[in-house]
Formats: sequence, C-alpha cells, structure tokens
Amino acid sequence: MTSVKIDAYRLAVLAVGLAGLVGAGSPPAAAQEQVPQGWFKACSKQEDVDICNVQNIVMADTGQMITGISLIELKGKVNRKVFQVSVPSGRMVPPGIGLQVDGGKTQKLDYVICFPDRCVAEAQLSDALVASFKKGSELTLTSVNFQNQPNPIKVSLQGFTGAFDGPALQQSDIEDRQKKLQEFVTKNNEDFAKKLKEEQEKAKAGN
Repeated sequence: MTSVKIDAYRLAVLAVGLAGLVGAGSPPAAAQEQVPQGWFKACSKQEDVDICNVQNIVMADTGQMITGISLIELKGKVNRKVFQVSVPSGRMVPPGIGLQVDGGKTQKLDYVICFPDRCVAEAQLSDALVASFKKGSELTLTSVNFQNQPNPIKVSLQGFTGAFDGPALQQSDIEDRQKKLQEFVTKNNEDFAKKLKEEQEKAKAGN
C-alpha cells in the first residue's frame, strides 16, 4: 500500500472523529441543539495530493461512532476516488456491509482494514454511485455483528448534493464542530454520572 493510499485510509478513519452527527432515527433534542448534523466536506493537501472527503457520521448519544461514511477524492500526483464506510469492531467479516439507496438493489462493500475500535469497508466511488446519492432520499447501511445479527443504519441523503458540489468547510468550522461534539459528549457523561449517583443515593435510602 502506497503512502498516498495510507493517507486516504487515515483521512477516512480520522474523519469519524470529526464532529458530524446524525441520528439513526430521530436524534435527541439535545443533540439537535448542540451538535451540527449531516453531510459536510473537509479538504486538505498532503504533499502533492489534494484530498477532499465528503462525510457523514452517525453517532450515539454517548459520542460513540455507529457508522461513518466517507466519499474521498484524491487529485494531483495520484488520482483516486474511493467510497468508505466505517463501523464499530466486533463485526462478522465475510458479509461485509450492505449498501442500499432507498428501495434499490443492495450492494456489498468488503472490509479492507480493521482497527481495535472500528472496521472500514470500501468500494469504488463511481459517478453512478454519486448520482444515486443525489437522487435518493435515504441510505441503509447494514453490517452484521458478532452475534450474527444484522444492524441496519439509516442515513438521510438530505443535504448530500450541497455538500458534495459545494465548497469545503474552513478549518475553523471543522474545529468548531469538533469542539461542540466534545462538549456534547462531556455533558452526556456528566449527566450519566449524576443520574447514577442519584440512583445510588435512592438505593441507600431504601435500605
């Protein structure tokens, strides 16, 4: 694997840590108020290659990544387009990840690499795939967990065209998303600790 390809993988993996938040169904009100949601584009330059990544990240209330979607385009010394989906580890590898746009045919994405906290599946980023995203209203991404149970995650395609065809976010905007995500996760952790303490107090009082 060349260094440029490694950079592409790294960009997709690190993208999951950026602050894009969208719920699998209806996000909690707190998430809607505090964290930017939906599709966004981040671009960077690494040596002689320009890399742009259109992405969307599905996260739990705790801040844990559920599904990360990346449409990566490399231009310059190396030209390459790749579509990647990241899911938590503990997945059955042979089934890969099923990709379905609205009620269309399901396409299988094979896993290409796994880390301790996530696995990444990949396919060619074709013009046909992009066109289907622009015309569609919803993605369904289905991985299979270690209990051999399918885990379908639905992601709205609203805003995809604007993010894909529009300008990339400024670095300050990306940092702002990251800051808001960290604040959201910290607050949720504090709320959880507070509720746990209250339950412990009630349990003691009941004895």
